Amino acid sequence: MKQVTLADLKTDPFVQGYIEGGNRHLGAIGYTEHGFRHVNLVAHIASNLLEKLEHPARECELAAIAGYLHDIGNAVNRVGHAHTGAVLAAGILERHTMPPEEITTIIGAIGNHDEGDGHPVSPVSAALILADKSDVHRSRVRNPDLSTFDIHDRVNYAVERSFLRVYSENHVALELTINTEICPVMDYFEIFMARMLLSRKAAEFLGAQFELVINGVKLL
Repeated sequence: MKQVTLADLKTDPFVQGYIEGGNRHLGAIGYTEHGFRHVNLVAHIASNLLEKLEHPARECELAAIAGYLHDIGNAVNRVGHAHTGAVLAAGILERHTMPPEEITTIIGAIGNHDEGDGHPVSPVSAALILADKSDVHRSRVRNPDLSTFDIHDRVNYAVERSFLRVYSENHVALELTINTEICPVMDYFEIFMARMLLSRKAAEFLGAQFELVINGVKLL
């Protein structure tokens, strides 16, 4: 068995193809960016979160791997992409001869990252949830015509800054700066409340309190 790293997967042509294909398919149906920018950022945030909470280095690396692979299921279909992605990831990681217990940790995280049916089931899973749900930003909007924005485009475009901050071992906050001339704060809650509730569960799994701070005001 091999101690697989994120660097190994970044040179795997199948991983690259699934990420590129999934992002392309979502673009065709009007979704925000889910490509290399997103997965690299999620991988970094998930790993950094566990590192700041003083988790073992290998667990941090597994969180980075889960973050990088978490959206490959979009290459098949957006519906059920977390489950499909977990199955695809299992095959990839088996080919890289990763130990079964590490594969289980990663596919459990991927399969539970969506707010529709996901639950934090491990520290890696909780870190992936928090990292993924924190990536709300105008750079993800692909529609160049503001006049045709739907609510998801408008909310993402209104977010000028997003940062997941670890204040202490028991305090994690998602800090957003939203341009309220583009989108009222209420619209954020309309589409993202389920994500924030899952983020709170994930933080609690890690023994931390979750806060949502928008424009300097604590709202959750």
